[in-house]
Amino acid sequence: MAAISSNDIKNGITLKVEDGLFTVVEFQHVKPGKGGAFVRTKLRNARSGAVIERTYRGDERLEQAIIDKRDMQYLYRDGDDYVFMDQSTYDQVPVSSKSLGDAANFLVETGKAMLVLHDDEIIGIELPASVELTIAETEPGIQGDRVSGARKPATLETGYVVQVPLFVGPGEVIKVDTRTGDYITRA
Repeated sequence: MAAISSNDIKNGITLKVEDGLFTVVEFQHVKPGKGGAFVRTKLRNARSGAVIERTYRGDERLEQAIIDKRDMQYLYRDGDDYVFMDQSTYDQVPVSSKSLGDAANFLVETGKAMLVLHDDEIIGIELPASVELTIAETEPGIQGDRVSGARKPATLETGYVVQVPLFVGPGEVIKVDTRTGDYITRA
């Protein structure tokens, strides 16, 4: 592990704290009139996503975690695991559904994803901002029912349910925002 000074903290770096791995979400260098300078930070737990606030002295040494991001392609589901293939080495890696979290709702075969690893342990996944998914089933739109802004539930090919406008029908391909899980537009 690389030791860094608290003065070198930047957004996006990952620190190894006694509670686990945390990514810096926000930081502020404070230099009061009296006393020494300090750094106020907001840290997000890399595994659970919980956000905590910590304050460090200006000269405090912290341990920076080395995070590896690998470009992967989702291949298939094997029981409770999702199998990914490394794009550079063609190695297949099984990933538990617990490690993926909500990202599993947006994975389609041959889809691209970025796996985030620390010491060969998968701690997260980064998906593109939006993905194109096919609607598996939804109620057909009724002729003349064109209420502005009205929505209906639609089940996607992954089993995820999203609210779509009334004019969208089964078999259509739509874009879904992977960060919020909302319908964006027809593809």
